[in-house]
Amino acid sequence: MENEKDHVLDRLIVVGDRLLIKPKTEQSRTKSGLYLPPGYKEKEEVRSGYVVKVGPGYPIPFPAEEEEAWKKREEQIKYIPLQAREGDLAIFIQKGAVEIVFNGEKYFIVPQHSILLLERDEELFK
Repeated sequence: MENEKDHVLDRLIVVGDRLLIKPKTEQSRTKSGLYLPPGYKEKEEVRSGYVVKVGPGYPIPFPAEEEEAWKKREEQIKYIPLQAREGDLAIFIQKGAVEIVFNGEKYFIVPQHSILLLERDEELFK
């Protein structure tokens, strides 16, 4: 059943500098021992969750040179990649996020600039 849910998420395309984050159950401490401030739950302005999908990044504009206007230029967009990777634990500002429900699961679409901290377990990427 879990593989079917993962397959459905593959159909989602995260655009630009955004991340798709699955919120985690609120705790006062992360798995690696990072303590979160006592007031953050009360305000609920700072949330945490796991990065499920990452957008391509910030688009780089095309140069404005037109030396050979007759030549057909291939429009290949290039991006500056984001720091976040799938599987990272992200602590983010909820005010900048958009909450969605997809297949009965709650997610946040969060722009890169709303991410405060990433916790990465390198074992996930080996």
